[in-house]
Amino acid sequence: MNKVRIAMLSMAHVHAGGYARQVADNPEAEMVCIWDDDPQRGKPAAEQWNVPYYEDLEAVVSRSDIEGVVVDAETSKHKEVFMAAIRHGKHIFTEKALTIKTKDADEVVRLVNESGVKFMISLPSRTMPETLFMKKVLDEKLLGDITLMRARVAHSAALDRWFSGGSAWFTNAELAGGGALFDLGCHTVDVMRWFMGEPRSLVSQVNNFSGAYPIDDNSVVTVQFKNKALGILDTGFVHRSGPNLMELYGTEGCLIRGLPGQGLLMQSRKVKAGDIEGWIQPTNLPKALPMPMQQWINAILRDEPMAITVEDGRNLTQLLEAAYIAANEGREVRF
Repeated sequence: MNKVRIAMLSMAHVHAGGYARQVADNPEAEMVCIWDDDPQRGKPAAEQWNVPYYEDLEAVVSRSDIEGVVVDAETSKHKEVFMAAIRHGKHIFTEKALTIKTKDADEVVRLVNESGVKFMISLPSRTMPETLFMKKVLDEKLLGDITLMRARVAHSAALDRWFSGGSAWFTNAELAGGGALFDLGCHTVDVMRWFMGEPRSLVSQVNNFSGAYPIDDNSVVTVQFKNKALGILDTGFVHRSGPNLMELYGTEGCLIRGLPGQGLLMQSRKVKAGDIEGWIQPTNLPKALPMPMQQWINAILRDEPMAITVEDGRNLTQLLEAAYIAANEGREVRF
C-alpha cells in the first residue's frame, strides 16, 4: 500500500472542508467517497470533490478498498461512527472532542486498543514548536516546581454570530457537548492536561453572556492537579480583541506565550542568557511535529509512532465533562 484510501464521514464540522483538502492534497492519500446522514451537506461536498456520496454508513465502512476514515460528524455521533468503523478494521482520524461523556470515551479507548486500528484525534497545538518548548521546559524543571498554569482561548463567534446553516449544530449542546468551552476550549484544556498531569478536583463558572446562542459563551475553570499545582482556563466566544495567553509559573521562574510580537518570554533562576539576568526570549525552539493528519497517514503506511493518542482524547473529555457538571450543579468535582 503506497496510498491510504480514505472515506470522509460527514461534513458537519466547520473544519471538515479543511480536512478534505488535506486528504486531497496529500500524495499518500486518496479520497474515495463521502458519507453524511444529511444529504444537503454530503451531496454538495461529494460533487465538489468528484467522489460518490453515500447516505448509508455501513455501506461505506464495509468497503474492502477503504483503509481509513476521517470523522467530522456532530460530536454526539462520534461513538456510533467510531464503532461502525472499528467493526470493519478502519483506521480513524477524528475532529475533537472525542466524545461528550467520559464513559463513552472509555469505551472508545477500549475498542481502539483491542482492535489495533491507528487512531488520531486532531489536537494540533501539540505539534507546534512553542508548545513543544514549553513541555520541554516543564520536563527539565527549568521553572522549578510548577505552581500555576493559566490559559486563555477566545474569539468573537457569539458577538459576530458565526454559526448558521450547516454549522448551526454547534449551538445545540446536546449535539456539540456544550458551547465555547467544549468546542474552542479543547485546545487549552488538552494542553493543560498534558502539561500538568492528572487532575484532583475542579470548579467552574460557565455562562451565556451575549444571548446570541443558547450555549455557553464565557467561562472560567479552576483545576487542582495531583501535584498540587493549580490551573486556570478561561474560554469565550465574546472576545473582541486582546491576546490569548498561556502562562506557566513555578518556584524558579515563569514562561509566557502569546504577548503580541513577543513570541515566548521566560524568566528562570536556572537559565541565564550569558551575563544577562531577567527576561529571555527563546529562539532555538524544537522542530514542529507533522500535523495530526500526516502523523496518522505515516502510522498507517509505515507504522511510525504518533504523538497524540486516543487516551489523550479521553482525558480531554473527562475535564470538559467535569467542568460542565461543576457549573451546572454548583459544586466541586473530584476525580
